[in-house]
Amino acid sequence: MKFRRAARLAAGLGGLAILAGCVAAERRAADGAPPTPPPTPDTSAAPRPAESALTFSGVFEQGGWMRGRVPRGTGAVLLGRHRIEPEADGQFFAGFDRDAPLRLAIGVDGEDDALRREVVLQRREWRIEHVNAAIRPPGSSETFLARRRPELERIAAARARRTGAQGWRQVFAWPAEGRISGLFGAQRIYRGEPGSYHTGLDIATPRGTPFTAPADGVVVLAAREDFTLEGKLLLIDHGQGLGSAFLHADSLAVSEGQTVRQGQVLGTVGASGRASGPHLHWGLTWNGERLDPLLFVPPR
Repeated sequence: MKFRRAARLAAGLGGLAILAGCVAAERRAADGAPPTPPPTPDTSAAPRPAESALTFSGVFEQGGWMRGRVPRGTGAVLLGRHRIEPEADGQFFAGFDRDAPLRLAIGVDGEDDALRREVVLQRREWRIEHVNAAIRPPGSSETFLARRRPELERIAAARARRTGAQGWRQVFAWPAEGRISGLFGAQRIYRGEPGSYHTGLDIATPRGTPFTAPADGVVVLAAREDFTLEGKLLLIDHGQGLGSAFLHADSLAVSEGQTVRQGQVLGTVGASGRASGPHLHWGLTWNGERLDPLLFVPPR
């Protein structure tokens, strides 16, 4: 799949932000053509149970995901650099970063090496824009970092929480209706120096529009005071290391520690933080890997 939408993080933020490119994305309206729908999950890679102790299916491309199963009582699943602990029923989830290698070894800890296999991913082509300007504008970067560090610490602590949520098993739903104004993965290069790429999906919709939970989960961060970049920020743990982030909210309707169900109202769309207009930035991460939300939801 090829997405060509311009999006970027405001200059000077580097890799500090969990969002990237919302401001630039909002300045570029979609051309009116609907986005290419995500591919149908490919089950061709899943062997028959008699052939292996490990089965899996999903969207095998950069930014994509997989769900799998091992027999009950089997050891951890090893995927690239990740060690995945399956649920009690043997099921597990994994994701592939925007810049994931195209070939990843997968196996089961303690099993015969003959059962180790290879996951092959499709390469994605991202919108890359070269800009003849410095990546960092003049200003008091130390002042910015002094405020930013505690925010990043709160975000990291929230994402490290494991709540046992089971939303990762569900088919995800759209959190809001509206024009897609920014796509995952786009990036700007400033005089040869890469800026942060856009880490989520932007949905442009009027201020005050409710947004809902794409899947079951537990609220691990509900920042009602504006963060420097994200504004009012909401983080939801869906379990198995998979989490949603919702940025720039006008208001939040849930609190930390609260269990939420798919379709439940989480808050209202706004333009808080660094945003040029009202929109919902929805990001997905899995154990530090950035995933493309468009590959989780049905086409519309």
